[in-house]
Amino acid sequence: MLAALGNAFRVPELRNRLLFTAALLALYRAGSWLPTPGVNTAEIQQLFEGAAGSTILGYLNLFSGQALQNLSFFALGIMPYITASIIMQLLTVVLPRLEALQKEGEAGQKKITQYTRYLTVILAALQSVGYVILFHNGAVLGGSNSLTDLTPRSFILIVVTLTAGTTVLMWMGELITQRGVGNGQSLLIFASILVSMPVAVRAWANSGTFQRLSLPLIVLAVIVAVVFINEGQRRIPIQYAKRMVGRRMTQGGSTYMPLRVNMAGVIPVIFAVAVLFLPPTIGQLVPSLSFLADWFNPMSWPSILLEFGLILMFTFFYTAVQFNPVEQAENLKKYGGFIPGVRPGRPTAQYLDRVMTRLTLPGGLFLAAIAILPTIFIKYGGFSQAVAQGLGGTSILIVVGVALDTMRQMESQVMMRHYEGFLK
Repeated sequence: MLAALGNAFRVPELRNRLLFTAALLALYRAGSWLPTPGVNTAEIQQLFEGAAGSTILGYLNLFSGQALQNLSFFALGIMPYITASIIMQLLTVVLPRLEALQKEGEAGQKKITQYTRYLTVILAALQSVGYVILFHNGAVLGGSNSLTDLTPRSFILIVVTLTAGTTVLMWMGELITQRGVGNGQSLLIFASILVSMPVAVRAWANSGTFQRLSLPLIVLAVIVAVVFINEGQRRIPIQYAKRMVGRRMTQGGSTYMPLRVNMAGVIPVIFAVAVLFLPPTIGQLVPSLSFLADWFNPMSWPSILLEFGLILMFTFFYTAVQFNPVEQAENLKKYGGFIPGVRPGRPTAQYLDRVMTRLTLPGGLFLAAIAILPTIFIKYGGFSQAVAQGLGGTSILIVVGVALDTMRQMESQVMMRHYEGFLK
């Protein structure tokens, strides 16, 4: 592994990308401690040390990299952008106008991205207003009131600052995707969870003998299972016939089309978490809907079952967005390729669709099971809330999945320069 990392830094382009990604992640962590004007950080932290830390706010704090408990510049994290992306992708299926934009290629995608940014700002502003009201009335959370010196001027200042923080994070995530290594939004969530893991490890170390012995086995099993599924693929044989290109006869040959068991990666889990946070957040902000905070607490059965269903649904949805069987069949036909025993054109598209469905179903079920089973073990194993938040199935799944996707991108860059890669 050390030799592979050395090879990565020998490639100038990859070295620059790695350093750029590391610099932006460092800025993200610095912004997580940058206080918001007009906020008494000690009051907010005291609220989280009390009842608020064991509610849905504790999980929101986890995915913001402990920034919410300080109500800092990046307190909202990247989750408003993730939620806006989900809404836009769902609307693309429903609204013909957005569907037409998606088919326009790069120009249409830029327009959809622009709409997603506008929606992110709106969602971040609404969430900021909700947080300010919630912390101002801390008694709703079972603690004391924070932000007691709130005036209309300071209210607007805090909301604008928090909304600007999410906007900056959205920009940083897009920069990492374009000029760094890996998916920017996923890496920001990855960094947020890693920051919270030392707290979970300390809580685990202070647990009982059974908890100290069983948790490493659970975590190891989850990591092995995630790697096994993420790297699993079905190779469809492809045969290319000889054909004339200008005055030359191209040689035919055989290759394969790799179809991954989990083509969607860790995105369905991130999407499911973003949707799951919505009902309990509303329940915290609206006193008359406080029952939503209890029903959809991440450790409650309604939340666990809903997470299972959402991960399965988003796995199919995101796979369909990424892999179009009709388009793949047309490309094969265009370049003289075919699957042995399957006619080109529509039969090939139907065959690929059938194979992809058979792969996605067990992959989605496995992904959902891996996400909820450790949470169930922790729920009934006597583990603390800190352990459940930092070392639960969802957290480990996101961390391992993002790490694998990032290493896969680095692998392709290193292999292009004829160096030995990371993945064996």
